Amino acid sequence: MIKQLIFTQLILVLAFTTAQGQSGNESRAGTTAAQFLTMGVGAKGAALGNANTVYVAGAEALFWNPAGISIENEGGTFSSSFFSVNQYFVDVDIYGAGIVFPIGKTPGRVLGLGLNFVDYGRMDVRTVEDPEGIGATFGAHDLSFALTYAQNLTDQFHFGGSVKIIQQKIYDMVANAVAIDLGFLLKTDYINGLTLGASITNFGNELQMSGINSETFVDLDPQHAGNNEGIIGNVKLNSWELPLSFKFGVNVPAIKRENLQLLLLSEVQQTNDNNMNIDSGTQLSYLSNTVKFHVRGGYRDLLLGDKVDSHITYGAGFTLKTSNGMAIGVDFAQVPFEYLGQTTIVDVKLYF
Repeated sequence: MIKQLIFTQLILVLAFTTAQGQSGNESRAGTTAAQFLTMGVGAKGAALGNANTVYVAGAEALFWNPAGISIENEGGTFSSSFFSVNQYFVDVDIYGAGIVFPIGKTPGRVLGLGLNFVDYGRMDVRTVEDPEGIGATFGAHDLSFALTYAQNLTDQFHFGGSVKIIQQKIYDMVANAVAIDLGFLLKTDYINGLTLGASITNFGNELQMSGINSETFVDLDPQHAGNNEGIIGNVKLNSWELPLSFKFGVNVPAIKRENLQLLLLSEVQQTNDNNMNIDSGTQLSYLSNTVKFHVRGGYRDLLLGDKVDSHITYGAGFTLKTSNGMAIGVDFAQVPFEYLGQTTIVDVKLYF
């Protein structure tokens, strides 16, 4: 336990120092790209006010804390798949999909693949001459694809990491980057099994748009006639940092009985483009051998106040275990926005 705590402290100091050094004291809001990486994926995490770093297992963990895939899921296995649909506002749809499975003969060594896709829909191509559109459309999307490995170093300490490819594309312009995520979970013997967890995500290179729209014809010697005026050059566009994020959370089982459980979750988040923030959530569960039912609520972005449009979140979920050892889970969440309306998130999980 002493070695685990020392290792935990080293990770916390390194991650917090990195994020704090990136953020500084001044506000850097709007200075990073790929903000979809900070939104989280899945109904359970959204219903808990995004306080999901420390309470996650199975394929869903691919998007919150990579260490979580090495924890037994609600079906009692290490193998699971996950699919999420988020009907966001202004016709934006967010999809998440993942699969995890054990590797080797040593229990607790797990590999996973995760995909996060944001579809901004189709839009009309408009020009100065044709403000109503030229009859063509274009699309835009954000994409993250991750390969994750995790293992339980002890029965109580889990560690994992992800390597992911990130892409943002609009019309004929595209930007690509590679980033890593790291995370750990430590279950203690205190307060019914209090759990600590942390993650540092989106540590990678910068995003820079390129494509046909940044190309232009260049005349290298405009003072003289007869030279080639059709040399194609590229305009160098600005590059943008990824939203580096550090989270540290605690999961307290306030009530833990045979068929009833109440969890209190809270976590602090520091990013390189915003102030320190706190997310909190709670979950009341009925548990049996075949059915698990959860009611959830959360309050996110506590320290950001009026800088965000939504704080309160809520949802529910259940897991049904079949006679052949498999289990299926469904989660639902609502996130009401004051000015932009409600968003609905639905997840389907399969444990096998």
